Amino acid sequence: MGKGRPAVPGRQPGQPAQGSPGAADGETDAATAQTGRTKSVSLRTARGRTSAQQHWLARQLNDPYVAAARKQGWRSRAAFKLIELDDRFHLIRPGMRVIDLGAAPGGWAQVAVKRGAGRVVGVDLLPVDPVRGAEIVVGDFDDPALPARLREMLGGPADLVLSDMAPNTTGHAATDHIRIIGLAELALDFAMEVLAEGGSFVAKVFQGGSEQDMLVPMKRAFASVRHAKPPASRKESSELYVVATGYRPERGAVLRAERRRRLEGPA
Repeated sequence: MGKGRPAVPGRQPGQPAQGSPGAADGETDAATAQTGRTKSVSLRTARGRTSAQQHWLARQLNDPYVAAARKQGWRSRAAFKLIELDDRFHLIRPGMRVIDLGAAPGGWAQVAVKRGAGRVVGVDLLPVDPVRGAEIVVGDFDDPALPARLREMLGGPADLVLSDMAPNTTGHAATDHIRIIGLAELALDFAMEVLAEGGSFVAKVFQGGSEQDMLVPMKRAFASVRHAKPPASRKESSELYVVATGYRPERGAVLRAERRRRLEGPA
């Protein structure tokens, strides 16, 4: 699910961030990061660090999205991915109910709150520092009891289900691709159980071909299914986001029943 990350500087662990993250004018959040440039920073010393650790640190130090996230109070640079997706697809509307799967460290929940969602509930296997305006549940989204609990917390079905989840990578591209697609398919099954009619679903996938198998049922259950790679996604990364809108509950119920029969096998 979501991976633990260092706390945002200036925020005490266990306490919600003070104030509202992002630019004063929400419409400039993404632009602020994309136009932000810092002088190239070099590591002062490589002592005690592997080559991989040195590369990661150098990339973080010179990443304008990392710098913008720290400056604006977002929990991670990934917040800009949702900001850019929302700018393009207009996913978050005032008053809507949102579920954020794999919520740690809380950046996507922050974005949903800032952009006007009425109720936001995040779910993660890891504890997440409180996010002002959102509720965070520690648990497994695949728990059969969780959908009903979340609907109760939201006061009704969700209008938007978000998933920025990714499994721990193995370094083997084919294996990692299969694992993230499997996780995204579980998130899709969850979304089809909790979404209201006309609702939307966003999930991270990796390029690799087998994501096409996931798109077939999605196109049956949603009016529109599209791929997007927001500018905040690193160019060298194979990650994509699938954005599905216009959920059709009756078709979703049929697809979920078909999936259960496949998993159960012959009677």
